[in-house]
Amino acid sequence: MDGINPDTKDWTWVLERPCPQCGFDAALVHPTDVGQHIRRDADQWYQRLHQPDTAIRPARGVWSILEYGCHIRDVHRIFNQRVQLMLTQDDPRFPNWDQDETAVADDYPSQDPTVVADQLRDAAQTVADTYASVPADAWPRRGLRSNGSEFTIASISRYHLHDIVHHAWDVTPRG
Repeated sequence: MDGINPDTKDWTWVLERPCPQCGFDAALVHPTDVGQHIRRDADQWYQRLHQPDTAIRPARGVWSILEYGCHIRDVHRIFNQRVQLMLTQDDPRFPNWDQDETAVADDYPSQDPTVVADQLRDAAQTVADTYASVPADAWPRRGLRSNGSEFTIASISRYHLHDIVHHAWDVTPRG
């Protein structure tokens, strides 16, 4: 994507130690609380995406609020698919998802922020409902990412939450 460097880091370390950038600490989050965090975060994104100039990048190589909103919407959709696989299959292997390829293919910068806000809220509601429906004995069910990283439903919920917390931090002005 124009001026954006693809993110090739493996962020699974955020499950073991706090993120030095956004401050997220997975050890402080109970997986049964993830859904309510996602719902609150979606409300904040809904507000962000209804502000003026959401499609303007703050600097070269930095996504706009609109692009981050598109990404968060898609993150919710992907994680919902992955948790559904973990709930219905034994040790599923997740299809690869290239977030940067998706951003280009779906032309994030040209999407309508109002539509994205509604889609993000709907996707957040769906995945939050999925987490809320996880039976108590299913949190340890496993799944594997295409690179071999192993998750349980509990760990993937925290990993998912870090992604949205981190991107909210990404779009928060600091000064």
